[in-house]
Order: sequence, then structure tokens, then C-alpha cells
Amino acid sequence: MMNEDWSVLISLFPRSWREMAVRSNALKGLRKDKSEEALLRTLLMHLSCGYSLRETAVRARQAHLAEMSDVALLKRLRKSKEWLAQLCSSMFMERGVPVQGPSDFEARLLDATNVKEPGKTGSLWRLHYSVRIPSLECDFVKVTGSSGVGTGESLKQFPIKAGDHVIADRGYATAGGIEYVSKCKAYSLIRMSPHNLDVQDCLGRRMAWQERLGKLQTSGQIGSWSVNVPTTGNRSVAGRVCAIRKTRAAIEIAHKNLRRRASRKGERLKPETLLYAEYVIVFTTFPEARFTAADVLQWYRIRWQIELVFKRFKQIAQLGHLPKYDEESAKAWLYGKLFIALMAEKLVSHARSISPWGCVWLQEARV
Repeated sequence: MMNEDWSVLISLFPRSWREMAVRSNALKGLRKDKSEEALLRTLLMHLSCGYSLRETAVRARQAHLAEMSDVALLKRLRKSKEWLAQLCSSMFMERGVPVQGPSDFEARLLDATNVKEPGKTGSLWRLHYSVRIPSLECDFVKVTGSSGVGTGESLKQFPIKAGDHVIADRGYATAGGIEYVSKCKAYSLIRMSPHNLDVQDCLGRRMAWQERLGKLQTSGQIGSWSVNVPTTGNRSVAGRVCAIRKTRAAIEIAHKNLRRRASRKGERLKPETLLYAEYVIVFTTFPEARFTAADVLQWYRIRWQIELVFKRFKQIAQLGHLPKYDEESAKAWLYGKLFIALMAEKLVSHARSISPWGCVWLQEARV
């Protein structure tokens, strides 16, 4: 059964996955068992099953996959970082997500997820990470506790360089975080809700959301307005609000979810809440001379395509022993989890369309 399942997974790997192992030097230094298949299988045992390094080493030895200690396995995981990153890039390309863009521009996607290590006494951590798009290079990882001061989702968790273009979801839409990015002479693009971020028009008045959004009546219609976000000490950060009206089907789904949530909590929905749900709204300081409102929303759309995979990643990341004190190992761990998430998405997609007696035809089709 295990061998049959593994053969199915191999059929879904990128075509050049073996060559990637050689080019990235993932096998370099192995004295024996120089098999990219055995190595990847061992790594996935650790990454997908939540086994500790020691337990993984024992299971790999019993399965005749590899003869290595837990310390050696950690070092091999670290050396496989580039290989796992290349696997992720190839699978994103299969999904139609661009992973190669203009050489003079990359954006940084910032996010965080909680990681629950296995067992009754397993620790709960928060993993803050930054991924560059479209290249998908992980350029920062930070591990904190899941509660307490200084552990929450915030743009301030990340080192920001001058000229960075930061993209984040609505959980990061705070005046303090936007001010922090601005002071670093960088640019931000953050999904927002009028409920959680106070913005003012050019005259210093509170944004008239119903009037502004009400003018966007057609699906796909875009609006853009210059605004200011009040910060500390009577200062503010100038930027734009860009919004696009959702399709009718998307609006119906959003309204249905809001009504279900309100019913469950015994709350009454406000009319403006239903209005805001009809649009995707972002705040940005991306330079208007280079990024039109359509460009801004397209970059957020690319972020959302990747976020669909990250949603699966966040589910998978709950299980596993996170390398907490080694940034390179943590990055390799993250790439491995992301690869598993991509594989899960692909496997589900194929399972919905293949005939019920198995996946053998997939291998035949690839020969």
C-alpha cells in the first residue's frame, strides 16, 4: 500500500524533480543512499507526518530508506532548502501563478501561522514569514510564542528595507504598522475593511464609504481615491484606497457567510457590513506613477492565488516539529510544508477527475 501510494505521489511531482536535487546539491555529502527518491521520502515523512527528527530517522532506517541520525537528518533538511524551494516554484508555475517577473521588481508577501507541535505537551508557536513574489524566495522567518506581548501579527515583526513593496492581508491593516513601513521608506499594499482601519479623504474628513463604493455598480469596476491614514502625534500616511466590485456570485457567497456568522453569534448585521462585503478593498502607498489601481489590485490578486495554497499550508503546518533556533532549517521546513500543501491541492484536484480504480494511468500518460 505504501509503495502504491508513493508511486501515485511521484506521478504528480514536477517532471524535473530529480534533476533539481542534483542542481541544488541536495545530495552533496551523502556517503551512501545517494537516492533523491529516498531522501525526499524521508524528508516528507518528517514534514508531513509530524514525526520528530529522531522518530523520522528510526522509521527511515526501518523502512530501508536511509541510515542517518537525527542530527544528520536536520543537516540534510537544511541542505535541501533550495531543492524544496525549486519544487514549490515549479508547482506554482503549473497552477498558472507567475514565478518570474520583471528583474527590477519583487514584492514581499508577509504572513503568519500558528504551529502546534504533536503530543499533549507539544508547544504552540507562531511562525512569521516573508516570501518574495513572484520569485517565491523565503527571505525571513521568525518564531515567537502564540500569546503575550510582541507575539501578534504585525508588520513590525518584519525587518523592512527602503524600497521594499510589502503585501499583507487585512490582519495587518493597522495605522501603527503602516506608519512603521512608511518610516522605513518602503511601500505597503494591505487588504482592509472600513471597520478596522480609519482613513480620511484629502480634506481630513472621514471617508464616505457608502458614497464612494456606491458608484461601483458593475462587476469588475474599479475605484481609486487618495486618502490619509492618521497615525501618532497628529501625523498621517498618505496613500490610496483601491476597490473592485466582486461578481454577483461572489457577493452572494460573502453575504451568506456573513448572515450565517451573525446568526450563530446572535448578532444583527449592519447594512454597511453587507455593502463592504461586495468589494475587495485595499490600502496602498505603491507609487501611483508606476502602479495604476488595476496594477495594485492585480498584485493583490497574485497574492491571493498564493494565499489559496497557504490556507492549506496553514492546516498542514499545525503538525510537525518546527526547527526553532536555526533560520535556514526553519526556511527549509517552511518550503517543505508549502510543497506538501501544493501536493495536497494537486492530489485533490486529480482525485475529483480520475476514474475510481486508481491513478496508474497518470504514470502511463507521463511516460
